[in-house]
Amino acid sequence: MDYQINEEILDKEVRLISETGEQLGIMPTAQALDTAYGRDLDLVKIAPGSQPPVCKLMDYGKYRFEQSKKEKEAKKNQHIIEVKEIRMSPGIGENDFNVKLKNAQKFLREGDRVKVAVRFRGREMAHTEIGRRLLNDFSAKCAECGNLDKEPKLEGRNMSMFLSPKPVSNTNKS
Repeated sequence: MDYQINEEILDKEVRLISETGEQLGIMPTAQALDTAYGRDLDLVKIAPGSQPPVCKLMDYGKYRFEQSKKEKEAKKNQHIIEVKEIRMSPGIGENDFNVKLKNAQKFLREGDRVKVAVRFRGREMAHTEIGRRLLNDFSAKCAECGNLDKEPKLEGRNMSMFLSPKPVSNTNKS
């Protein structure tokens, strides 16, 4: 949010608050500016909607620095959830299936959503129940670290389902 500071404040008079938060009263803007310059601070309009507008004495550069630090800290603590995709075919081998299963479990533990898709080619389209069984088996084996979001659904030549990570409980972090 951008504030009006010092000479940008064009109101005739303002209600002034000191840097410690104490009320200094209503005074002409010129006098408030002199007070700010006398204390080596900036005059910042913090409530333009009130009558008269409220201005505060503060070090505006320091204030903006603190705000940007808070924003960076908030950004650092948020986790962006990604959707990872795992593709298989109906005739996947046992070992390949297990490798894909381990990867999906790792993604779910890291807090990402997982889209599991089975691609049917040629005559495999006649046996979509094999893909459905494969996906149901996959979601059953991921049950400890993920929840089934969307049931397996056939869209064109692909059958897919979504798994989301289970909510992290804070009890086992000790």
